[in-house]
Amino acid sequence: FYFRNKHRPFLLFVSLLHVHTPLITTQEFLGRSRHGLYGDNVEEMDWMVGKWLLDVIDKEGLKNTTFIYFASDHGGSLEAHRGNAQLGGWNGIYKGGKGMGGWEGGIRVPGIVRWPGVLPADTVIDEPTSLMDIFPTVVHLAGGAVPQDRVIDGLTLLPLLQGIVQHSGHEFMFHYCGAFLHAVRWHQKDRGTTWKAHYATPVFQPEASGACSGKGICPCFGDGVTHHDPPLLFDLSQDPSETNPLSADTEPL
Repeated sequence: FYFRNKHRPFLLFVSLLHVHTPLITTQEFLGRSRHGLYGDNVEEMDWMVGKWLLDVIDKEGLKNTTFIYFASDHGGSLEAHRGNAQLGGWNGIYKGGKGMGGWEGGIRVPGIVRWPGVLPADTVIDEPTSLMDIFPTVVHLAGGAVPQDRVIDGLTLLPLLQGIVQHSGHEFMFHYCGAFLHAVRWHQKDRGTTWKAHYATPVFQPEASGACSGKGICPCFGDGVTHHDPPLLFDLSQDPSETNPLSADTEPL
């Protein structure tokens, strides 16, 4: 692919089976990690991205002309177990996981960008963006224009990445579970605060597990969710783990 296209613009989309269940890890990487089969899978994915993609891009002299975006499509699956082993990843301090509508553990994912000579290195941008932003970013880089006959939810990432603007253009973000709106966040730029309201949340089983064990994945509607009226409200800037719902008493604003 690189040899055929290195002298002209190209788009390469790589969707790896790592680190999705079932964790198909080759013999060479089994037991390499201190974190079990999932960790082995992560290490193999890391090796594949470095060896098959980044090293080849560097070798072909494309490093400074190639925009690279590395991300996951969702957080770890908390229901994926084999015995006592957690197979679906770990979401750190964030509540919930894959397929849960609005909890941070399912929708807050890593994003790593590389474009030497164009984007500054060692920069951390703490602004809300979306995987929907990839499409208009690629269109922008290719010198095109997004369709004007429909609403495009994504925004090009280039101004934010280049430091031309300091804040994401996303003031609101809506978090669905299937066709059902579960949560919405508001990025209050003048205060640097991000609020999130949950209208529906999955019923965890058992309650303290933070997952819908036994169901495979949390349901989006029906008896498997709790509806909140008024919504559960969190200040993600102060409470990223979503453990302290706000009320008019605790947050007059």
